Amino acid sequence: MDNNQQLKNHFSYGFACLSLVISFWFISIFEIIAKIYTGIKVPAIGLSLFYKIVNDFNTVLVISLVALPVYLILYFSKQNWKDTFIKIIFTLIVIIQFGLTKYHLTTLVNLGADFLGYSTEDMYTTVTASETFSVLYFIPFIAFPLLFWGINHFISKKIKQKNALIIAATISIISLGTRFLITETSDSQFQNKLAYFSNQIIQFQENKKQFNAANLSYKKEYPLLKPFSATPDVLSPFFEIKGEKPNIVMIIVEGLGDEFIGKNEYRGFTPYLDSMIPKSLYWENFVSNAGRTFGALPSILGSLPYGEKGFLELKPLPAHSSLISILKSNGYNTSFYCGDESSFDQRINFLEYNNIDNVTDINKFGSNYKMTNKNAEGFSWGYPDAEIFRKTLSEIDTKKGPRLDIVMTLTNHEPFDFPEKAAYLKKVDQIISTNKSLQLTKSEIEPYKNIYASLLYTDHSIQTFMESYAKRPDYKNTIFIITGDHRLIPIEQKDKLCRFHVPLYIYSPMLKKAESFKSVSSHWDITPSLLSFLMNNYKMNKIEKTAWMSSGLDTYKSFRNIHTIPIMQNKGVINELIYKDYLYSNGELFKIDQNFSTSKIYDSEILKTIEDSLQEVKKLNAYLTQRNKIIPKSLLIYSKASFEFSKEELATIKKHTKGLDNDQIFFKARELAFNGQRKEARLLCNYVLNELPNYADVRTLKGRTLAWDKDYINAEKELLEVIKRTPFYYDSYLALMDMYWWTNQDKKGIAIAKKALGNDVKNPELSVKLAKAYQRTRLLAMANKTIDSMLKKYPNNTEYLQLKKELK
Repeated sequence: MDNNQQLKNHFSYGFACLSLVISFWFISIFEIIAKIYTGIKVPAIGLSLFYKIVNDFNTVLVISLVALPVYLILYFSKQNWKDTFIKIIFTLIVIIQFGLTKYHLTTLVNLGADFLGYSTEDMYTTVTASETFSVLYFIPFIAFPLLFWGINHFISKKIKQKNALIIAATISIISLGTRFLITETSDSQFQNKLAYFSNQIIQFQENKKQFNAANLSYKKEYPLLKPFSATPDVLSPFFEIKGEKPNIVMIIVEGLGDEFIGKNEYRGFTPYLDSMIPKSLYWENFVSNAGRTFGALPSILGSLPYGEKGFLELKPLPAHSSLISILKSNGYNTSFYCGDESSFDQRINFLEYNNIDNVTDINKFGSNYKMTNKNAEGFSWGYPDAEIFRKTLSEIDTKKGPRLDIVMTLTNHEPFDFPEKAAYLKKVDQIISTNKSLQLTKSEIEPYKNIYASLLYTDHSIQTFMESYAKRPDYKNTIFIITGDHRLIPIEQKDKLCRFHVPLYIYSPMLKKAESFKSVSSHWDITPSLLSFLMNNYKMNKIEKTAWMSSGLDTYKSFRNIHTIPIMQNKGVINELIYKDYLYSNGELFKIDQNFSTSKIYDSEILKTIEDSLQEVKKLNAYLTQRNKIIPKSLLIYSKASFEFSKEELATIKKHTKGLDNDQIFFKARELAFNGQRKEARLLCNYVLNELPNYADVRTLKGRTLAWDKDYINAEKELLEVIKRTPFYYDSYLALMDMYWWTNQDKKGIAIAKKALGNDVKNPELSVKLAKAYQRTRLLAMANKTIDSMLKKYPNNTEYLQLKKELK
């Protein structure tokens, strides 16, 4: 091999690295252009691009050092395909970098350790809701890898090795110098997407090692446990106390950030909620304890810690109390309403653990309600907000008070589709042209017109619900609590605090006076204060001790913060902390002013204090959840245990489910059942139902296997449970009718078939079974009527014709 060829081989790795850098730069340019095109403000475009280019280079520098040993091993082993192998690896890195950039352009946040917190099914659901896939969507995923290969080919052919060294050295000096001299380059908005993702994953794993059960101990076994009286009753002075316990209606609004309310920056599109401020107790500086919906229910209803990836992901759930379980034990009828699958984010598990009376989700709406239109991929979250509220009103009519009704809205979320959308888009135009108090220009609103229309729709849905409720006789004895689960993501965020800045309203005809508060509180404070108010003013079963993560709402009118509020922005990492009038976020420190805006500051002493406080918070969070030390089981009012498995059962489950998702486990259970291994099949069913209690196919299969084993009592119990959870699913009715047929309970079979037909369950087999049940009970006229209706639809069906002959 001549000297020139050897030199070329030595430089091939460097050329590949330089090509990767340039590819990253093109992706960064694409990101900035895409933001400008969609109307997103990019401050100081040139400087932003420069900082991103610097971080891209530094990221590739790390990648090149990590990959170098692999290349050298291949080089010295004289593998001819070493260059191609490295280029393929770098091509995959380019695809990942662009994928992370695409995620950022959709959500305006970087993907991090939250990637580890979602199941494959949940991620698929979220992505299909946010994106519309087409050939054009995938073109950049092909174009950027091809660009990498083209750049590499060009550099290898056109740039001399000496010039390449000079270029690399110059860029290295500029990039490393900028990185060390200008601290602003470390801001998350400028960070390389792959570097951010990798650092977050590494940090998550380090925290996991640092805070594991073996290393955790506290002087006090239950650190949160304190006397009930430790939470002051701050709400009583504002209320006219009546003899009967009040109804509680809690509305958790998807994506409702405080910036969209009142006189704030994005105001003008929630007129009804704006009108509620002077009529309510209103917290201006209120925050969610998480940056996504996964944190809403445990924080609002239980003032609970996060666990590793969010409280709802803990399996099994640690012992805890909540607003649901405590009010239920005091005679309240408790219900939860949403328009999507309650199994998403494991909400159903938390609700059922706390013994909720009723959960109404996508499975219980029926044909009288219209679902949100499906997108091009066939996805729909479920039922829009107006339908959720209409369903709520229809069901609470049948329930006696006192009641706790929790409503979780849905529409103000990607893909921002809802009924009468065109009319609401016109309303946005009208507001732009007539509302002179808007701070936004038409050009700023236009890219997010769907979102502002969605806000108007949700606001009007809440108004319609409240006005309808006001006509009820129990309205005067009802307390309404309205808050956002978090601030919606797609619209640009002015700072790192606004992601968590949500409104809190407490409204009631029982209020003696309205008031607004500038003091800081969080979702953690709602349940402690609400229960303190109820326990101190109504006939309730007294609680001696509580275990809340916070001390209750602060009703101080001026700005102050008496709480320490850690925040889990995404599943997996607690990297934000509100401490006094400071916000700590991913290593950066910000001062919070009276308007709840932030400015970046540099104070090493304060930073150290807050970092130490955050470490203690993480330790406490891990101890409480890993060691099940939130509250002693002896103090629990109620808890519903999930299925528990012995070591032998777990070994069987592991053998049958390794590498399978829940759908595949169902098919495996069905296979086992058909092969006579019904005990093992039920074991797998229970395993899935622990996580997805509403999985109708799984519970129906379990009920069928019990019936096949002649355990008819438990079979009936399971199949009726399926019908209760999913009343419009046909197979559970068929399974139950089969069981009633085998056990000569034809009257029950007829009754359950009528229930199915009443729920508009359409399945020909159902009518056949009903006709046979009528026949056996000698109700021949009804049997003939049933089969005749089927023959009108299917006149040549041999089974129906044969049954008709038998009925003569």
